[in-house]
Amino acid sequence: MKSIPLPSTSHQPAKYTGPSADQVLALRKQYLNPGLFLYYKQPLMIVEGSMQYVWDDTGKRYLDGLGGIVTISVGHCHPHVVAAANKQNQLIQHSTTIYLQPNIAEYAEKLAAKMPGDLKVCYFVNSGSEANDLAMLMARLSTGNYDAIALRNAYHGGSPASLGLTAHSTWKFNTPHSFGVHHAIAPYPYRGLYGYDDPDAGRKYADDVKDLINYATPGKVAAFIAESIQGVGGFVEFPSGYLKHAYEHVRAAGGVCIADEVQTGFGRTGTHFWGFETQGVIPDIVTMAKGIGNGAPLAAVVTTPKIAAVMAQKVHFNTFGGNPVVSAIGKAVLEVIEKEKTQQNCLELGNYILAGLNKLKGKYQVIGDVRGRGLMLGIEFVKDRATKEPNKEGCAQAVENARELGLLLGKGGLWGQTIRFAPPMNITHADADFLLAVLDEAIGAV
Repeated sequence: MKSIPLPSTSHQPAKYTGPSADQVLALRKQYLNPGLFLYYKQPLMIVEGSMQYVWDDTGKRYLDGLGGIVTISVGHCHPHVVAAANKQNQLIQHSTTIYLQPNIAEYAEKLAAKMPGDLKVCYFVNSGSEANDLAMLMARLSTGNYDAIALRNAYHGGSPASLGLTAHSTWKFNTPHSFGVHHAIAPYPYRGLYGYDDPDAGRKYADDVKDLINYATPGKVAAFIAESIQGVGGFVEFPSGYLKHAYEHVRAAGGVCIADEVQTGFGRTGTHFWGFETQGVIPDIVTMAKGIGNGAPLAAVVTTPKIAAVMAQKVHFNTFGGNPVVSAIGKAVLEVIEKEKTQQNCLELGNYILAGLNKLKGKYQVIGDVRGRGLMLGIEFVKDRATKEPNKEGCAQAVENARELGLLLGKGGLWGQTIRFAPPMNITHADADFLLAVLDEAIGAV
């Protein structure tokens, strides 16, 4: 493969003087859970980051095309975010919600201002799994119903409750789970019954939600939960109208609608601030994590005052939720998104990259589908375009090749057949050109 120069940067990384990658790997094998997995045949050790770039222990620089698994929203170590965290760290690092603390209140006000409709009440937790667990609790308490509908090919977390909502055998352990959860057909135009060429695909896929309610539940449900674009499932974007029709079926059965915005929120889709807005709907509960804190352990559930009121029936407490430091970070992230117009950047560069990816699809038969919105783009690999047999090996090799060329990418889909591209939202046009050049070389070498 030919070398492709990275765009220039003014950041000068510090010389790394810590333990070697081999030493860290040995410590990890001895002291960390073996369930943790690594990317790449030769494990990569990241020791420094600045905006869209990261450096390994040898000083090699990479464009972070995965953004810490769709988590670094405004850039690694963004100066404004770092300053907000440092300032709060020098005042008080922890204060629970049994006391008043200005950061959590001011942040909740700023976050609620970004929400449409009556979505105005925030509850802060630490992770997306926690947020989805809490959303389901709120749904069941507020409706008096138990059954829930999620989607096949979905990922909503790895905690005992959110694992039941998740629908990927890869992530589901052989333990009792999914009580009361029913999984509808994934509205997956590339692999599903109704393709991109069917203008009524959204309604047809949503009909399965209605069938599940009629045949698999008491006719009443607590909730319907869906990612606005399926993340772990391979950045699958739903056909137009899907959520509108699904929400109608669920609300007619007494349920509430939950939008999982863990990966799609905060302007990443470009056209809208929240992924659910691309479908023209307003959910009853929204969960968010990852990019909300730009890498800090912060997550939230935002809902209506009526639904939130059910939590006052009992004591419910989260020790670290809304911690002063992470609240300062969350507020700073919103300030950067507004000031630097990252949503507009996602729209413009997302469209530019998507056009380039479609050109690569025309060039390489190994690419079966290109999809996504904004800076959340997927490239699905197949062994044969006619049969659509997943090409896990080709995808993995392309990701390995890209790493050698200085680009870090993600993998998704049930078989690991889809490249996921979701970089920090501050990338530049030069980064976009670098990405497309690297993918051309990396895929051509598969």
